Amino acid sequence: QVQLVESGGGLVQAGGSLRLSCAASGSIFSINAMGWYRQAPGKQRELVAVVAASGSTNYADSVKGRFTISRDNAKGRVYLQMNSLKPEDTAVYYCYGDLISAAYGWLHDYWGQGTQVTVSS
Repeated sequence: QVQLVESGGGLVQAGGSLRLSCAASGSIFSINAMGWYRQAPGKQRELVAVVAASGSTNYADSVKGRFTISRDNAKGRVYLQMNSLKPEDTAVYYCYGDLISAAYGWLHDYWGQGTQVTVSS
């Protein structure tokens, strides 16, 4: 079975940086899009950044110029470099993958368990 596992979250002061990593494992046949979502207390989950198989990227307006998403297809990993962090970036960050796996046989959305990012002022 497929699983996505995030790492790299933690506590950082405003203006600091963190690098999140997500590792995909299991019976994966191919990987389409991968990305990161986040959910802050009292808010709905929102898209932070996504990278397509082609390498093209999209970012939420709130993180443009500060965050950078990248992927390593050979390792089945996606990363999120977060710079100039602000307290409003505090949230649980979830890894997302649009994958073809043995479980479904076609494109299906998978989610990681999330990693906490806390930015203090």
